[in-house]
Formats: sequence, structure tokens, C-alpha cells
Amino acid sequence: MANERIILVTGAAGYWGNRVATRLLDQDDAHVIGIDDTTPQHTVDGLDFIQADLRNPLLVELLQEEQVETVIHLKFRETLTPSESSFEQNVMGTAKLLGACGEAGVARVILKSSQMVYGARPDNPMFMREDHPFNGNKKYGYVRDWIEIEKYADSFHEQHPETVMTVLRFGNIVGPKADTPMTRFLREEEAITLLGFDPMIQIIHEDDVVSALVHAAADDYPGAFNVAPEKGMPLWKALGLATKLPIPILHPFAYWSVSLGGPRLAPLPLDYLRFPCMGDMQRMRDVLQFTPQYTPEETVREFSAQQRVRKLLGKKSRETFEQDRLRDTIQRRKRLRERGGGPKRARRAAQAE
Repeated sequence: MANERIILVTGAAGYWGNRVATRLLDQDDAHVIGIDDTTPQHTVDGLDFIQADLRNPLLVELLQEEQVETVIHLKFRETLTPSESSFEQNVMGTAKLLGACGEAGVARVILKSSQMVYGARPDNPMFMREDHPFNGNKKYGYVRDWIEIEKYADSFHEQHPETVMTVLRFGNIVGPKADTPMTRFLREEEAITLLGFDPMIQIIHEDDVVSALVHAAADDYPGAFNVAPEKGMPLWKALGLATKLPIPILHPFAYWSVSLGGPRLAPLPLDYLRFPCMGDMQRMRDVLQFTPQYTPEETVREFSAQQRVRKLLGKKSRETFEQDRLRDTIQRRKRLRERGGGPKRARRAAQAE
């Protein structure tokens, strides 16, 4: 095919890699190569899958032979406690991949990251721009690895300015299928909160995460971008929509308990339940030209409804869920038309759900 885009997706056997590869394959001009060290549990029709470790020294040759134009890096092992094995896979694996991309002359690299790299602190501005320092809590393995990966990305950009490096820092990801720190927090029967604190948080739907990654592969978007709905939500409101019972405890006792038991006692660093960690979305809006389709309220309501359906499996619950989902879909399509997206774009957004 003339002008065929060759896109390589790492972590193709995992949830994010599998979903992004599937969405990319809907585009007629895309040839998608998936790479992972394990085989996918779910076969993706049309995916050109290669089983290999990103640290394999022959990766450079693979990128050159396949004439890969774009790499979307989604191979990431999320762990609560820092470990050498996760650091080796996440950080050193990324470093090896970036080195191979530079040597092979890959035109574009896209990394999935998180706004948690900024950290939640009392002196944070209400909205942090992409040049804000990284003050994330490195006691949590996934936060530490995200920060180190971004440092390698900065170094790579300095050494290979000809390669477009795009870093998407997502807000708190929530969805019926995604396994993230925030979904694990919201799945708890009783949600531990810190007495006297109700920070604003940003929540993004898992479908919007996939859409943003696919969107970033369509053109050159150099630099880092905060990605989430511009509207935030108080933590306690999210808990209410998720029908979770907040359990407020004194924050010195909470920190003391986590210090004794380790991060596994709390899926989210306690600082993020105490202080704000909100990203400024101007670059997402003006430069990346991306707009999430789901509001935070729609995202949490859908998540909560799915949880209830799974527990009750009753006809009435399913019917209520279907009504709520269609109502939110109608509102999303209305917002899209008001922004000038048109019916065709609205159909594509609905089909992506």
C-alpha cells in the first residue's frame, strides 16, 4: 500500500498495547507490529505480532528492516513497591528501546506516563504545567519508574532531536476494565480517606486514554502533554458516585500504618488523598488538539454501574446501566456536535466505545 505507516506497539500482549493496536488497525493506512515477551491472550486480527524482549540487541535491526516510522511504548509493569526486576523491565527496557529507536532512525516515539510524576504537595499550584518539577513519591514503584523513564526520554531528546518524542501524562485513569491505582482504590468496599482533606482530582476514561495514544501517532506532537478532562472533581464526590463509604482517619496514623506495612496497604500514595495534583490542559487543547469525550462524572458513573452489574447480575441493574450509558452517549455526541465535530466524527467516537 502506498504511504503505509509502519507503527510498532510495545506491550502488545498487555491491556493497553492490545487495545491501542486494535484501534490502529481500523485505519487503512496503518501496518501495526506488536511486540512483547509473552504472547497475547486475545488474538488481534491483522496484528503482525513478534515475540521478543525489548532489551534484545537485535531490536535495532528489527526496526530498520521493518522500516518502523512510529513506536508507541506501552510495555510497563506496574508494581506498588519498588523492585529491581520492575526497574530493569520498565526503566532499562525503555532506555534500550529508545537507544534502538535513535540508532534505527525512527521518526516518532510516544510514551505513556502519568501526572503522578509531579507529586501531590501542599505548595502545588492548582494546575501544573508540563515543566513542573518531578516530586512524585518514589516509595511507590510505578511512580519511581515513571519518573526515571521520563528522565531517559529527556536525555534521548537531547541526543536525538530529529526524533519526535511525545510524552502523554494522563490523569487518574478509570474504566470498567482498566487496572489502575485509581480503579483499585475505587473498587475497595471502604475507601480510606484522610480526615479533613478532600483534594481535587482529575479522572480520565480508559477509552480516552486509548484515543489520545492513537491520536498522537497521527502527526508530530513534540514534548510532554498533560491529558485529562479540564474539569476536576473533589475526591469525596468521586467516592460518592462510586458508592464507596469513606473512612476518614487521622493522617499521622495513616502514614504510620503505611510506613510499617509498605505501599501495599494503599493502592494510591497517601499524599494524593491529601493534596492536589492537577495538570494544566492548555497544551493538550491547543497543541495536541485533543479533547477527552467523557466527563469525570460519566466515567465514574459507568465504572460504578459496571461494578454493581458484576455483583448483582440482575436484569434491573443491567437495564439501568444500559439506560445510563445511552444517556451519557447522547450527551457526548451532543457536545461533539457543538464543538463542530460533525456527525461522522461523532459516529467514530461512539464506535470507539
